[in-house]
Parts: sequence; C-alpha cells; structure tokens
Amino acid sequence: MTYVVLENCIKCKYTDCVEVCPVDCFHEGPNFLAIDPEECIDCTLCEPECPVEAIVAEDDVPSDQQEFVQLNADLAAKWPVIDEVKEAPADADDWANKPNKRELLER
Repeated sequence: MTYVVLENCIKCKYTDCVEVCPVDCFHEGPNFLAIDPEECIDCTLCEPECPVEAIVAEDDVPSDQQEFVQLNADLAAKWPVIDEVKEAPADADDWANKPNKRELLER
C-alpha cells in the first residue's frame, strides 16, 4: 500500500510532509505534490503533517478521488523529488479545503 496526495493539495502545496519522509517519495509540481507509489514505504509519517488533510492511505482514497492514485504515480515520474520544507504559496490558506480544484492542477 502507498499514500496518496488528494485534490485538497492543489494550490495549497504545504510541504510539511516532505521533511518527515524517510525515503524521499514526494515530488513537486507547480501547485501540487505527488507521492511516488514505488518509493513510498507506508510509514504513515506524512499523513498527520498535512495541515489540510490532503494525504491518505491508498485504501482510504474517497471514491470521487480514485483518479488521484494513478495521477500521483504519473506525476511523480515526471516531477523532481522534494525533501525540504518550502514556504507555502502566499494564498495557500485561501485555497485550503476549497472543492473542485482538479482543473487548476498544473502539470
């Protein structure tokens, strides 16, 4: 099993989660983070670090966000690894918990 970054990360991109990852499985895109399912060791450390609860175990991905399982794998293969906390976007709090952000995902 792996962990999956969900829609709530889009345009928030808090990076608190990347610092606790022991295997550097996070990858950074312009406005989203992705977890590489081949690298994730299911350690559970990242999930509680996300301030917008955008990280869940693969088995707990809501039915309306199942596409994010494959999306994480696809984007992680294209994006560089991120292993240090960065400042969140200035408007991250404004985007936290807003629904229907899929079309805003920059690839």
